[in-house]
Amino acid sequence: MSILIDEKTRVIIQGFTGDKGTFHAKEMIAYGTNVVGGVTPGKGGTRHLDRPVFNTVKEAVSETAAEATLIFVPAPFCADAIMEAANAGVRLVCCITDGIPAQDMMMVKRYMLRFPKERKATLIGPNCAGIISAGKAMLGIMPGHIYKRGSVGVVTRSGTLGYEAASQMNELGIGQTTSVGIGGDPINGSSFVDMLKLFEEDPETEAVMMIGEIGGPQEAEASLFVKENMRKPVVGYVAGLTAPSGRRMGHAGAIISAFGDSAAEKVEIMRTAGLTVAPSAAELGSAVAEALRKAPSRPVMVGT
Repeated sequence: MSILIDEKTRVIIQGFTGDKGTFHAKEMIAYGTNVVGGVTPGKGGTRHLDRPVFNTVKEAVSETAAEATLIFVPAPFCADAIMEAANAGVRLVCCITDGIPAQDMMMVKRYMLRFPKERKATLIGPNCAGIISAGKAMLGIMPGHIYKRGSVGVVTRSGTLGYEAASQMNELGIGQTTSVGIGGDPINGSSFVDMLKLFEEDPETEAVMMIGEIGGPQEAEASLFVKENMRKPVVGYVAGLTAPSGRRMGHAGAIISAFGDSAAEKVEIMRTAGLTVAPSAAELGSAVAEALRKAPSRPVMVGT
């Protein structure tokens, strides 16, 4: 099994005919993702990459029974694109775009809370690399060749550190089930806890790598969840150990305050909660291997 997506998931792309949408759609199709069409207002009725183009998400869902959408829409229009997808009944919305105003995301979050549970969409991102279920399907911009099938789940705020973790694990013969980039913005659609719940329930996932950053309470909340609710080993890492107080580091959410959300404090919380903590970005793979050695009955070797 995989969390969120697999080779059968019917995917559409919003911003399908743009240069970024086109490039990554080709990569996704080549990887084996079931891309069934796309949306570009004004180009409905045409075809692109041998797939139908629709004017609205509602039309696309009606015609293709799409379950998931990937959004490559400019930041000023992203809030509308996300809400349009949620309103059309898409169950999984993944937004790659960065630079979306925080106020727009507040509006999106409030809007999505209006839907009953059976109609509520899962939002991944924004400002993220997306989702990949190794060897099955890719909904994002990550280099698919890095990921190999195995039994370790990855959830990360940083897309590039997610790639690095997968690469290091593969060198040690450890593969992945699904890797999810939840995004680095202060307001995002899904949290570490949301993804950890799914990995805990997934029978194929035997361990989880959680990669955080300075800024915000998510890592601390996730560590408490791990301590109280997870049976599977979890490996943690926090980027920004050397970041000075008050400094913004790359992602919009990675800003360290004077107290309470520094990397050192998050690392200590992780250790107290029982997580194995990677001491540096160069030791992500070895930290996973160490955690797995403590659970020798769990198979984690790379698949083909």
